[in-house]
Amino acid sequence: MKIGFVSLGCPKNLVDTEVMMGQLTAGGHELTPHPSDADVIVVNTCSFIDPAKQESVDTILEMAEYKKTGRARKLIVAGCLVERYRSEITQNMPEVDAVIGTNELERITALCEGVEPQGNPFDAYLYHDLTPRVLATPKHYAYIKIAEGCDHPCTFCVIPHYRGAFRSRRFESVISEATRLFSQGIREINLIGQDTTCYGEDFGLKDGLAQLLARLAQIETQHEKWIRFLYAYPNKVTQKLLDTLAAHNSLVKYIDMPLQHASAAVLKRMKRGANGDIFLKLIERIRKTIPGVAIRTSMIAGFPGETDADFEELCQFVEAAKFDRLGVFSYSDEDTSKSFALDGKIDARTIYNRKRKLMSLQKKISRAKNRTLLGQEFRVLVEGPTEESELVWQARLSTQAPDIDGVCYISDPGEQPLRAGEFRAMRVVKTHDYELTGELFDEPRAAPPRERLFQIADLIKA
Repeated sequence: MKIGFVSLGCPKNLVDTEVMMGQLTAGGHELTPHPSDADVIVVNTCSFIDPAKQESVDTILEMAEYKKTGRARKLIVAGCLVERYRSEITQNMPEVDAVIGTNELERITALCEGVEPQGNPFDAYLYHDLTPRVLATPKHYAYIKIAEGCDHPCTFCVIPHYRGAFRSRRFESVISEATRLFSQGIREINLIGQDTTCYGEDFGLKDGLAQLLARLAQIETQHEKWIRFLYAYPNKVTQKLLDTLAAHNSLVKYIDMPLQHASAAVLKRMKRGANGDIFLKLIERIRKTIPGVAIRTSMIAGFPGETDADFEELCQFVEAAKFDRLGVFSYSDEDTSKSFALDGKIDARTIYNRKRKLMSLQKKISRAKNRTLLGQEFRVLVEGPTEESELVWQARLSTQAPDIDGVCYISDPGEQPLRAGEFRAMRVVKTHDYELTGELFDEPRAAPPRERLFQIADLIKA
């Protein structure tokens, strides 16, 4: 049986898709990147904010057309949209033949085969190092989910409702998976979870993330490696964690730390606490401990009750903090979030204008920071041709995370042919608002043989 997948949303969703694909291939089924050739189509959805929810619904309806024009006999909807709208999907979307929630991934093979799934769909699910996975990322990097769920009470967030309480993977399970991936030729591993900085707390491990990173840095490989983690919670960023990042070359100097706001009043309504002054002191400590570190954050514009003064405080904070990377989300009024009941809702136009202003401020900051890099030399990871042209290749600095940050365009590959997944040295010759252009000038290192479990070509990308 041929199975086609469409994965929407964040890297955490992508890992869930990889786990489902791995179980299906382990069961003897074939994956196809072409929905028209699939006997079963699986859409792994996201519903974190309204645009993601709309994209999920549109994709479901688009894939349903292949039941008319292609060979598809079954359409399965998975992921967060199912957790939120399970009954609505089953009752109002006759095109959908089955649904599978975020805690039911092990049921995917049975659903595709049309047999009764086993197991309790309400049991907390978390994959481990022996769980089959088919990686849907390029051959040189991968994500490892080190934890699932969340215990933070953020009023705007529905993840705890969908994903359940926070639970960490066992230490050795993560090490085992990372060791295997590096041995198969992966150059970069990105650790993910709803809050990676809480890793190990649920089974009494102090400074669990710092310990895990130090152990990952010690894995022997035949090639250079990068290790990063994403989604840090600010009050969980300890000095031990910072010292660990500074101590190991293979741990990239990059902190992804969503702050969401700077006004104490807004943060209180978000049930996150702290304020801009506290954050500035933390940022100063991070930069002092880790020279050259890149700090990425995200903000929410238009949270209920955000006054003009609150927003101005946020703007002043962004100008003072001078983040290397900044993403801004428009507040999405989700009816299952606690913030839905809050008063002081902001109109859509004001939210839009506030988001634009924040991004305009950040563009100036990013442009100025990039200009300081002109003429400097960095180690980069070659990615491959750009989506726009096979003639133009791109690479990433260690301070540019895949999929979410800017990239480096290669203007001159040097004397050696380009190969995706190799580390090279690059000299910056031109700067842009968010991207850089550079020329390569060193000899590439020999790449070891690549043997990937369940290798398939051109998997559907998220």
